[in-house]
Amino acid sequence: MQTRNILWIMCDQLRWDYLSCAGHPTLQTPNIDWLAENGVRFSNAFVQSPICGPSRMSYYTGRYPSTHGAVANDWPLKVGEMTLGDHLRPLGMRAVLCGKTHMRADVEGMSRLGISPDSVIGARVSECGFDVWERHDGLYPDPKPDQGYNRFLAGRGYDAANPWHDNANSGRDAEGRIRSGWFLENAPFAAAIDAEEGETPYIIDRAIQFVEGADAEPWLLHISLIKPHWPLVAPPPYNDMYGPKDIPPRNRSEAERIDPHPVFAAFQNHAESRAYSNDTVRDTAVPVYMGLIKQIDDEIGRLLDFLRQTGRLDSTMIAFCSDHGDYLGDHWLGEKDLFHAPSVKVPLIVYDPSSTADASRGTVCDALVEAIDLAPTFIETAGGVPAAHVIEGRSLYPFLRGEPVAEWREAAFSEYDYVIKEAGRVLGQGLRDCKLYMVRTHRWFAMFAPPFRPMLFDLQSDPNELNDLGATPPAGVIEELKAHLLSWALKRKSATTVSESQIEELLAFEGGTDGIYYGVWNREGALP
Repeated sequence: MQTRNILWIMCDQLRWDYLSCAGHPTLQTPNIDWLAENGVRFSNAFVQSPICGPSRMSYYTGRYPSTHGAVANDWPLKVGEMTLGDHLRPLGMRAVLCGKTHMRADVEGMSRLGISPDSVIGARVSECGFDVWERHDGLYPDPKPDQGYNRFLAGRGYDAANPWHDNANSGRDAEGRIRSGWFLENAPFAAAIDAEEGETPYIIDRAIQFVEGADAEPWLLHISLIKPHWPLVAPPPYNDMYGPKDIPPRNRSEAERIDPHPVFAAFQNHAESRAYSNDTVRDTAVPVYMGLIKQIDDEIGRLLDFLRQTGRLDSTMIAFCSDHGDYLGDHWLGEKDLFHAPSVKVPLIVYDPSSTADASRGTVCDALVEAIDLAPTFIETAGGVPAAHVIEGRSLYPFLRGEPVAEWREAAFSEYDYVIKEAGRVLGQGLRDCKLYMVRTHRWFAMFAPPFRPMLFDLQSDPNELNDLGATPPAGVIEELKAHLLSWALKRKSATTVSESQIEELLAFEGGTDGIYYGVWNREGALP
């Protein structure tokens, strides 16, 4: 069977190691595991920025943040950036959104170019190149009457002004008072909805509705789930399915708080880091995080059953990933932002139903893979050739086919502009100076944070990334990693208006073949 359609499932803030196929000791995820058992699980996959917006813009463009320009949350993706939809549509494949993007449109750019948001082009430019079936970004503190999920809850009889907050993301105490999910102390309270009314089943329901009516032409459907991103409130039975004993031990050491790197120290002092460094907070919040993941797995199981029952599973590629991870108290940190594995490393599983992938089924690939590699993989699945002058990722097809790969990247990169974070103000960095860069090889992991010294970890002797060698690095290592960083920086693909084939055509005109001559003595080219 050949692949016709693509389901691209993305979770929000899901750690790479909170799946049973990745070794979690207590959290069982059999449906996601099925994808790994029948596809390829990439064990060294890294996002191009450890925060929602920039990471997603890289996924959607196949390009690094320093190239596409959306370097922090709420930075618009500039008009003119080619997205996955732009690459797929000429190949006859629709790109459709069901869920979150964290996209902020370049309103000023659209206005300057006279692009109406109400036009087809304007709508796609505003939505990362997708045709929107359902946009649901979550995090709605105020009532949004035009928001589909709130309309759904209202139709189920919830009459709050904002049932997203008051019901789906808040619980009730013994006196019936609302206990808001914005506060971690309220995590154990069950959300005031039934399990099938949660955000995850709602998005899966909407995705199934799309697939049921979408057989006319090939499609890529991006199912983008808001969970297990906070607010950490889950409906029953997921709210109390796990307890503190089910949480893996923290990965941290007291040495990490003794004269830490300045940027690391500033992030350790953020409110979320102080909270997750507290045992009571962690024991309260993480079990609910796990419950939300369990609900995701159950809903993916329901989606897989639908595909099987309707005969679509054998013609649908399924990619499963996350936009970034979550420290959950590891390294004395909460949230994401920095480049330790809990934050920047993500689950990535690709199930390819085609017979050409039979040799790789159930394998684990430890190559250094980047999130931007999915875009060229999808383009190739649709029958295209990734545009080499635009796409900065590399197709994963050799790994999916079980073929030998002669050359692959020696280092993976991630970057982040922390200008809008408290750390930037504490460190006195200028508005254009809050730059962080990760370089990661199989042996070394470094964070470069000018003007400060780098952080450095030897992954061979210190796989848990606890011993920062940046102040006294082994001879030659920093120079080696800087060379990787320089090579990466010099190869950014900013000249996107001329393709390789166009360059070859221009080269063919050298030497007067177009009737234009310069700097030559005569037609024969001989000198006097």
